[in-house]
Amino acid sequence: MIFLSCYASGPRIFSHQIGKMFKERPHHVLLFCSIVTLTSAVLEWLYPAFGLFDGGLVIAIFLTLFLQKNYYTLVFGATGVALVVIASFYHQAGFDQRQLILGHLYSLIIIVLSTVFILYVKKLYRSIESDRQQVKALFDHATEGIILTDDKGKIVLSNPAAFRLFNYEADDLPGRSIDVLIPQRFHSTHAHDREGFYHHPSNRTMGRNRDLFARKKDGTEFAVEVSLGYYREQGRLFVIAFIVDITHRKASELELVNRQQQLEKITDDMRRLNAGLEAKVEQRTHILREALQELEKSQEELSAALSKEKELNEIKSRFVSMASHEFRTPLSTILSSANLLSRYTTTEDQEKRDKHIKRTRDAVKHLNILLEDFLSVGKLEEGKVIAEPAPFGLRDVLEEVTEEMQALTKKGQLIQCHYPGDEVIVSDKRLLKNILINLLSNAIKFSDEGGTIDLEVAPRPGGGVIISVRDKGVGISAEDQQHLFSSFFRGANVINIEGTGLGLHIVRRYVDLLHGTISLESALGEGTCVTIGLPGIIS
Repeated sequence: MIFLSCYASGPRIFSHQIGKMFKERPHHVLLFCSIVTLTSAVLEWLYPAFGLFDGGLVIAIFLTLFLQKNYYTLVFGATGVALVVIASFYHQAGFDQRQLILGHLYSLIIIVLSTVFILYVKKLYRSIESDRQQVKALFDHATEGIILTDDKGKIVLSNPAAFRLFNYEADDLPGRSIDVLIPQRFHSTHAHDREGFYHHPSNRTMGRNRDLFARKKDGTEFAVEVSLGYYREQGRLFVIAFIVDITHRKASELELVNRQQQLEKITDDMRRLNAGLEAKVEQRTHILREALQELEKSQEELSAALSKEKELNEIKSRFVSMASHEFRTPLSTILSSANLLSRYTTTEDQEKRDKHIKRTRDAVKHLNILLEDFLSVGKLEEGKVIAEPAPFGLRDVLEEVTEEMQALTKKGQLIQCHYPGDEVIVSDKRLLKNILINLLSNAIKFSDEGGTIDLEVAPRPGGGVIISVRDKGVGISAEDQQHLFSSFFRGANVINIEGTGLGLHIVRRYVDLLHGTISLESALGEGTCVTIGLPGIIS
């Protein structure tokens, strides 16, 4: 808005004309500045007591305002500073030297401030000039026609796009009434609308819900869309109109309306043609709807029956698989203890017999507990099976499980338990034992003969223990590791090895009941390490 105002306000201000004149003859300005500086230097040398001559140096600095480069301002500023400093050392009889130095110091401050001020003004002027050029470029190269009018409806300014839009020359429109661009039949209404806008100006789009037309120089009319804006300067109202030729858009809209009318006619014809078929379609639809309802009812009944049967088969399959997996280890323990008992026949072996009798009894108890767990698998899924923490010796459980599982190892396999401590932990002994049996059973199953299985236990920061079972078996691929804790899932590389895919799933459930954590690291051909973190107070 400010640019349009300045652009249309007639003659430039005096300083702008002076600046333009000096820009066209920069060597004249440079020569004049040099003369003023030299004259001031000579006068100061002749009359060092008169600080008034320092004003010539300030004038020279101010004149560099009309030289574009900051270099000249800096040069004349530095020259002025140097001359004032030199003049302060001149000796003049009859004058107080201290007073002369203070006077020159004041001149020095004025020169420095003048230099800084001129540099700032140059920077400000460049910024204003850059903004003016950008706005002028936007105005000149806009694709929309832009027309500026005053509060009398006279055209003040228009851009090249407006000239091309109305087929006028550049000097034809300024000074003429805006009515020259409006068809004659709209003059009366336009005058009324213009007066209303002047009384209540606002930025808005004209032409909504009605057609607007403009007139070219040759009298030809064309459809337009107009957006209005306004600003005030010195109490006067100026209106800016942005004009777009929408002739092609109107033609497209008209064609669209014609096609829509044709489509409506075709639709009416089709509706009449289909009217006779609707009764038959409705009748057949009713029959088909009844048939579909009967079919849906039959499908729902069949789906319910299949779902129930599938659920029963799944429960049966899961029970058989879990029983097969979980009962194997305690039964093997009983068989192993029974075989060893037959070897101890003397009285001196009573202690060993008692030991294996206790193992057999514990294994039978474990079988009873497992049987109860499997028979109540529904309760486990519903979260009704809970852990029962109690204090027990961790080392005793580790040695007991290691000894039991060592009897089930392959030829040459060795289970090594690494736990030098002898602490008592508060947790669920039964669930912990089941976890260790499952992990060691998997390590034995998926490791080769002669391999070593490490059972490592260490205190857990913050309380509890960290238990790791590491083997050097076949390992698990990265693709399969994300599914290992799902029920009935088995790795692609162990399909030929006996198993149900429930071991790690059961371990995960037991660990969750103990509020612990479980993680697995494995690589094909390098083995697997399962790490469990269990909370619990160690004493």
